Amino acid sequence: MKDNTRVNHPPAVAVPADNRPLVAPIFQSVKFSFDDAAETQRYLHGEREGFFYSRTANPTLRQLELSLAQLQGREDCLLTGSGVASVAASLLSLCKQGDHVLAFVESYAPTRYIVQHLLAKFGVTHTLLSIEDLAGIERVLRETPTRLVVFESPTNPVTKIADIEHLTVHARRAGCLTVLDNTFAGFHNHGAYDVDIFLHSLTKYASGHGDVMGGAIIASRPLIAQMRKDVSTMGPTLDPHAAFLIQRGMRTYFLRYERQCANALVVSRFLSTHPRVKRLFYPGLDTHPQHLLAKRQARDFGAVVSFELDGGHEEGGRFAAALQFFSIAASVGSTESLVMPPQLLGPGEFTAEQRAASLITRGTVRLSIGLEDAEDLIEDLKQALGRAFD
Repeated sequence: MKDNTRVNHPPAVAVPADNRPLVAPIFQSVKFSFDDAAETQRYLHGEREGFFYSRTANPTLRQLELSLAQLQGREDCLLTGSGVASVAASLLSLCKQGDHVLAFVESYAPTRYIVQHLLAKFGVTHTLLSIEDLAGIERVLRETPTRLVVFESPTNPVTKIADIEHLTVHARRAGCLTVLDNTFAGFHNHGAYDVDIFLHSLTKYASGHGDVMGGAIIASRPLIAQMRKDVSTMGPTLDPHAAFLIQRGMRTYFLRYERQCANALVVSRFLSTHPRVKRLFYPGLDTHPQHLLAKRQARDFGAVVSFELDGGHEEGGRFAAALQFFSIAASVGSTESLVMPPQLLGPGEFTAEQRAASLITRGTVRLSIGLEDAEDLIEDLKQALGRAFD
């Protein structure tokens, strides 16, 4: 073997069966090979286990898929390169021309865009309601044949709580599927409900460190099998190294989430008594209109705290700029605390009626609570609120 051949065919190193690594290796390979064409064909025909091309399956991704599915209480999972990719891939796979989708004003803006613009290009119609309009939900599902009900809980940014049992019961009665973006609630919540498909942005609490992006589609094995060909052909594949980092992040998932929720409760109690806070949105407080619903549905109340600041854009901007431990940045779920001031939250495409239903005003601020000391966060919020109105 000449050297230019040797560097492309390095020696294989086999790990003995009784000598396992404690952390699974990264299979940073696009291609996998069988010994002959016959075995390759058997794999391609679904007659044997294995891997062939990482866009369709990869061992590192498969470990993460199975881990997340088990946590959510479902059988299978598909990974994507971002949370939005999981939304787009699942909705495009599940819908066809002539279908109808029920979505909500309070949904994540890219989800609304996919429903209102991308699906609409292919002849999929939609109805947009408020997640609190239970009578409207019943009416639409009773009167309009519907393919999907797409929702999230808690909602972004003002943490409204969807009545999951109400949605799933009426969707099942109408013969349609429910799709829940469960990112804010996490993998340990809502699995007991009759939700068909869970979506997650792994960029948030799964990764936990703000340094890798990913998405997950979690459902029953038959539903994932139905979607797998479509999703892999669209190509929103998660890279194996990213999957490894997310799997590593999941080792501290519960430690981080529990601490962030505890900090969020302390912060929300402080803000609820501040004279410059007109209205607070945190489902862990009994003043939240859906506190009892949140308590019944979930094990905890999340790490997002939103509030309406006295004033508007100017005061909100000064408040965000004055913070020391909260960075002005998108996303949630990182170890550090983040803030989104009013200038970055306004849904410009809303009608006046939709804006009123969203509860987003010119003074709305969203906080994503991190792992800092809660007393430090409160002191920071206190001084920033003071400087916002100097």
